[in-house]
Amino acid sequence: MKAVLCKQPGPPSSLVVENIASPQPGPGQLVVTMQAAGVNFPDVLIIQGKYQHKPEMPFSPGAEASGIVKAVGPGVTGFSVGDAVAAVMTYGAFAEEIVVDAARAIKLPARFDMKVAACFGLTYGTSYHALKDRARIRPGETMLVLGAAGGVGLAAVELGALMGARVIAAASSEEKLATCRRFGAAHTINYAEEDLREALRKIVGNDGVDVVYDPVGDKYAEPAVRSLAWGGRFLVVGFAAGEIPKIPLNLLLLKGASIVGVFWGNFSQREAAANANNNATLVRWIASGHLKPLISATYRLDQVPAALTDMSNRKVQGKVVVVP
Repeated sequence: MKAVLCKQPGPPSSLVVENIASPQPGPGQLVVTMQAAGVNFPDVLIIQGKYQHKPEMPFSPGAEASGIVKAVGPGVTGFSVGDAVAAVMTYGAFAEEIVVDAARAIKLPARFDMKVAACFGLTYGTSYHALKDRARIRPGETMLVLGAAGGVGLAAVELGALMGARVIAAASSEEKLATCRRFGAAHTINYAEEDLREALRKIVGNDGVDVVYDPVGDKYAEPAVRSLAWGGRFLVVGFAAGEIPKIPLNLLLLKGASIVGVFWGNFSQREAAANANNNATLVRWIASGHLKPLISATYRLDQVPAALTDMSNRKVQGKVVVVP
């Protein structure tokens, strides 16, 4: 089978496609014939050796996929050969056949779109966990989403609107903001051209925003914290801009506000039952049409370097997927 391999730490251009032996399932595992794989920011970090998990090389990157179960390992119950599944892993998805832990696989209903199945686990899983479990967002609250046209950002926009929040989307171009409005944003801010804090003040006055969803970090974090309402929650989702911000803690004291970490990967393992319930809700909302994840481009396995580069350069809206 063909697989994208990382043989040494480096940029996406250092990845290669090679033929390797088909995998065999171990205890508690499935082998899945990949039909689509989602592309995510941690994929770029892991091939550079900058992610918290550092696999032994060579390895295939890619953290989420969908496909058909080819083989079932010892001790697995609830899955059979031929089942359609989505799965999240730390790495390994950019290959024609992948090994996944059955505990992290989701059986899909009939006729579920396999490209969509490959790209909701991380982004929508992270955003739903952030809004439901960490922010405990309530209908009628105001939420600011930074990096709102990216994978997790657009998921947060769509989920926030579905959950009854008044969503303010911030992104770096009018094209991206138009996408955010299509997915439920009530207000938009082009923070490449506008001062973020002043733009927020025009929308919410001096009341501030109840929740900030921040997968970006860098220079946008502090003005967003300064724009929190009394009792507001600042969700730390990631640092796609590269710089980890330093926040003056007196701002939280004065606002009675909270900085709340969002680590979906750890949550999904430590609280597996709660994560399974979240996944079931997301699958139901997607199957019913209440959520419609945006897939803006499709790449082949040999185009994975281009897919990762485009995402790193913020040329991607929503999600992109790889097909074998």
